[in-house]
Amino acid sequence: MYKKRRESITDKIKKNSLVVVFSGKAPRNSEDNFYKFNSNRNFFYLTGINRENFIYLYNNSEKEEETLFIEKPNEKMEKWVGRFLKEEKAKEISKIDNIKFNEEFTKYLITLFKDYDIENIYLDFKNWEIDEPLTQSQKLSKVLKEKYPYIKIKNINKYIENLRLIKDKKEIELTQRAIDITKEAIENMMIKSKTGMFEYQIEANYNYILDNYGVTTSFDTIAASGENAVILHYINNDSKTEDDDLILCDLGVKYKEYNSDITRTFPVNGKFTDRQKEVYSVVLEANKKVIEEAKPGKTLLELNELAKDILFEGCKKLGLIKEKDELSKYYYHSVSHFLGLDVHDVGGKKIKLKKGMMITVEPGLYIEEEGIGIRIEDDILITEKDSINLSKDILKEIDEIENLMKK
Repeated sequence: MYKKRRESITDKIKKNSLVVVFSGKAPRNSEDNFYKFNSNRNFFYLTGINRENFIYLYNNSEKEEETLFIEKPNEKMEKWVGRFLKEEKAKEISKIDNIKFNEEFTKYLITLFKDYDIENIYLDFKNWEIDEPLTQSQKLSKVLKEKYPYIKIKNINKYIENLRLIKDKKEIELTQRAIDITKEAIENMMIKSKTGMFEYQIEANYNYILDNYGVTTSFDTIAASGENAVILHYINNDSKTEDDDLILCDLGVKYKEYNSDITRTFPVNGKFTDRQKEVYSVVLEANKKVIEEAKPGKTLLELNELAKDILFEGCKKLGLIKEKDELSKYYYHSVSHFLGLDVHDVGGKKIKLKKGMMITVEPGLYIEEEGIGIRIEDDILITEKDSINLSKDILKEIDEIENLMKK
């Protein structure tokens, strides 16, 4: 699988070129403490390896050759940080036969420049902010521009991201497994919720199931009660719940690097009030209709416009607004994003949906003056003509939620 992915990329590379992709390194938190490592998603996608300080190199100057640079095993360090990934295991996972140690990388690169007529080097560039620290690709680029100005530096990022947009059978299976675990954890959370619990206690009942499966959350869990639910990325989870509070839980599971992203909103006491039902029904209608329209050829922008139309009509009936331009007071995010190795995966809002793409559908309404925040989010797979709701088995109907919580 990983070999085929690399071939799909390297087939597009100009002759007399190198491709270099770094796995990355966890930044320091404080003193001798580092943040948890998470491999560069593109490196993992091409190799299947989630390890620090690994480097993938492809050379097509005379004959095609792939090299994987790994960390040199260190028995002393293994006593502190755990087992190193050995050569044979790295070969088995990545299907790359030529294995070297990362301390050899710079010398090996210089040798390639001497022995071959290298014209281009493709690096993985992507920046969210201009003042972010330099990545390993950017640092290498800076050196190459100074030392080897005749070599053209190109960006491999779009080639990989375009491939990542379409999920294969294995990726869909892993995502479905993440969703199935999420379902069980959400139901455990709902059943055990009671008025007077703290949000972190509700979250703990979700985490209990994840811990049993040996998986982690795909992002910081949002367990927002009452007026906290109008804050989109509320993660404090430290408020005490009151009777008649709704709990908005935006959460997910990371399973073998693939992510679910689900939101459910439910009453902490197990019973929706009449007003909560009215608002919830509007959001649920938007959720269902947008899923129905999530088809090949549509864009996320178009889906968001549909969501806004439905939510606007609903807000008028709820007595909240009269004009559509007032909707942003109660709905202030987009209805979809792509899903995969990243929770907010590669792909833009203007890309036309195609078979194999995975997206979320997550309309919401946030009425601060009433202390009501409701979002309903599902994970959707685009098929040849329509779409499949991968999270369809996670309860979201009002009567289903209330009946479950009676337990």
